[in-house]
Amino acid sequence: MAKPIDELARIRQSALKRFSEKRGKARIRITVGSATCENAAGADAVYEKFVELLRPHSDVIVHRVGCTGKCDMEPIVVVITEGKIPTKYIKMTPERAERVVKSHILGGKICEEFSMRHIAGFGDAERMVSVCGGPNCRRDRNNDVVKVFQNFIKKHGLSGKVAVIHSACPGICKEGPQAFIHPDCVVYKALTPEIIEKIVVEHLGQNNIVKSNVSDSSYVSNRFFPLFGDIDYFTRQLRITLRNCGVIDPESLEDYFSVRGYEALAKVLQEMTPAQVIDAIKTSGLRGRGGGGYPTGLKWAGAASIQSDIKYMICNADEGDPGAFMDRSAIEGDPHSILEGMAIAGYAVGSNTGYIYIRAEYPLAIKRLRHAIKQAEELNLLGENILGSGFSFKIDIRLGAGAFVCGEETALIHSIQGQRGMPRPRPPYPAVHGLWGKPTVINNVETWANVPPIILNGAEWFASIGTEGSKGTKVFALAGKVKNTGLVEVPMGTTLREIIYDIGGGIKGDRKFKAAQTGGPSGGCIPEKYLDTPIDYESLQQAGSMMGSGGLIVMDEDTCMVDIAKFFLGFTQDESCGKCTPCREGTKRLLEILTRISEGSGVPDDLWKLERLCHTVQRASLCGLGRSAPNPVLSTLTHFRDEYEAHIFEKRCPAGACLALLRYYIDPDKCVGCTLCARVCPVSCISGSPKTVHVIDQEKCIHCGQCYEKCRFDAIEKR
Repeated sequence: MAKPIDELARIRQSALKRFSEKRGKARIRITVGSATCENAAGADAVYEKFVELLRPHSDVIVHRVGCTGKCDMEPIVVVITEGKIPTKYIKMTPERAERVVKSHILGGKICEEFSMRHIAGFGDAERMVSVCGGPNCRRDRNNDVVKVFQNFIKKHGLSGKVAVIHSACPGICKEGPQAFIHPDCVVYKALTPEIIEKIVVEHLGQNNIVKSNVSDSSYVSNRFFPLFGDIDYFTRQLRITLRNCGVIDPESLEDYFSVRGYEALAKVLQEMTPAQVIDAIKTSGLRGRGGGGYPTGLKWAGAASIQSDIKYMICNADEGDPGAFMDRSAIEGDPHSILEGMAIAGYAVGSNTGYIYIRAEYPLAIKRLRHAIKQAEELNLLGENILGSGFSFKIDIRLGAGAFVCGEETALIHSIQGQRGMPRPRPPYPAVHGLWGKPTVINNVETWANVPPIILNGAEWFASIGTEGSKGTKVFALAGKVKNTGLVEVPMGTTLREIIYDIGGGIKGDRKFKAAQTGGPSGGCIPEKYLDTPIDYESLQQAGSMMGSGGLIVMDEDTCMVDIAKFFLGFTQDESCGKCTPCREGTKRLLEILTRISEGSGVPDDLWKLERLCHTVQRASLCGLGRSAPNPVLSTLTHFRDEYEAHIFEKRCPAGACLALLRYYIDPDKCVGCTLCARVCPVSCISGSPKTVHVIDQEKCIHCGQCYEKCRFDAIEKR
């Protein structure tokens, strides 16, 4: 029997030879972000323009990568030149691509006006030092590593040439404090003021690496850092799930090999027993990232202990939360890591068959998954007798029709079986009685993506990241009233304040923070007093919310919490499968009450009715989706009861967001009679002659706000 590690080495050698031939001659490499969102922003046209302009230049290559997660700056293009910090260009267009080629690629001059680093204020620094900002490395407040670096850089005349910033904890606390030097890709460990001065003088000043303090760790999660660790938004993240997104070409198996792809699978097939694999996952503390947070190792162990001729692995990629796109981006940017994680679990549990259940609205993710499966099968990384080990595992794809309830595992199983996607009571749990009555392990995309790094880096490494009860990292889709939107992956235990203000850049327009919604429609709204809550499963529950799959929506002072509760209730009510009465009827009644309150027709008894009905739906619903549906209502009632009371007793929306309660008035002292408001009004409810004060007919006004937005003289008031 062949040794899987040797067999993989043989396959990789051939593949990496092609990879080297393709990349080795390149003086410059250009990557174009190419995920669904970036393509919608014009990435395809940008890619084609670069290819067209650089076709005569054999020393420059252009290829696609997955999404980096910086949504507000897409499409993103990275120019990589040996020995220099990679240049990130934002909001690229074909016209900007022409300028980059002419000025930067051919002329050697960076287009500063749309370079991410220059916008971030790092100017012309030739090197950057990213200092670990983890709690262990920063425990000595009198010996701040960043300040020590800055002082010595100034002392030795390197100001302007070297910039210093904080980074996220890489999870190697035993080697801390640490610092990463860009673009040299050198990590220094066990930093003291004496060592730091030596690094500044010899490395930053004389280009001589201080070998005595170089860390030799090669953790898989660090692959993202050399390319993006010089930008504040990225450097404060620790990417494990998204480690290859924006780094590799998701349609190139050679690229995946270059970042140690399939090494973890070969390792478990040759060196570990199934029980040892399960023990490693248990030791790591990995919990299901789909929302419930059930320990992954225990789930695998339960399925492994059942005697059955057939067992199944399922990847739940049915991402249905409003504003959530973590799983889609992970698949589009790094599909092979999902396949590898599932194959490892199949070996551990004793399964030969896996299914990826993904909604049909994700065509690019589906395309890349199918391509990755075909590539893996051709090289014997999936299929029969994988790498000569005797273990066989195949993966197939099943498309969902977009029902939110199919994110619940028993409903998902029914859908794969060709039945209507409706939950069933548990127990029995899928690990005992799942797909077609056989033991089945279901984990979501993020969970599967964490498996290969755990095997390669070690369970203890993963367990060292995060909190006592919540290990590793978590990916969030940061959206709403925040300056920096996109995908954020941070160690468990990171506070909401750090995510919203350090990574997210704070509230748009520097307005006042009001609440953060975590956990999607099943989560709750967390007010300002909980901003320093560490993000882990237990802490979020205590704050009245939940982890969920990873949606994180930030709200400012202009957000109405009654309206937010109504929005999420409207979503869950519409997506209810209708099987059980408490969810089907209860969410409908809740939505009716919320609608009545938001329209100014609420009565005092509505508050009591809301609370009682919420608790009834929680206790009596069949599945987890129904039981968690009232969470947005209960959390807003708990933390923002005064807003409900204002709607009911004063017929007033404090945030000015509920249209039925809004009134627009024209201030006669400011109105100059320009007639613009009357011209934009869709129902012609504004009257007045040119150069005379105008008046709004309140009976006709539909509260659309067009006049308020268009008035140039601030003459229209919103009350």
